[in-house]
Amino acid sequence: MAKQTKKPSDSCVTMTELVLPNDTNTLNNLMGGRLMHWMDVVSAIAAQKHSNRIVVTASADNISFNHAIELGDVVTLTAKVSRAFNSSMEVYIEVYAENIPSGTKFKSHSAFFTFVAVDQGGRPIDIPELIPETEEEQELYDGALRRRQLRLVLAKRMKPEEATELKNLFFEGQIDKK
Repeated sequence: MAKQTKKPSDSCVTMTELVLPNDTNTLNNLMGGRLMHWMDVVSAIAAQKHSNRIVVTASADNISFNHAIELGDVVTLTAKVSRAFNSSMEVYIEVYAENIPSGTKFKSHSAFFTFVAVDQGGRPIDIPELIPETEEEQELYDGALRRRQLRLVLAKRMKPEEATELKNLFFEGQIDKK
């Protein structure tokens, strides 16, 4: 039986939140932890839509806080699976903030989260393959293996010399030609 396939659009999720006083720090800016919570929620839903399974967060890549999101701003988070492996999947999240009264809107953050689909006993379970459709989806898909190998190397779950997609990064000019 052929493995089931899905498109990134099948997992696309958009979530909108209003930044309220309880979401802010003493400078009236959105707390980073609240934003990370929202990112985890929206990306978990995308991962569930792709896998049709319970999912658990395995990692969250570098999240940089480049631009403050202020009290009263509307935050829109969009997430979709960028690549599926055996039981794990990478989800790409974009975050936009909008001040409706002033008419300003900007992209404030983006990140990659990784999820593992599990069965009722918490054991990893196979998921559908992802077939990118657009040029942007193909770029995200192509880069996902490098990002995955980098995550595994940094977590000491893969030796740098085993990271086939990263050999030039780690061993530039020293690659064995076997």
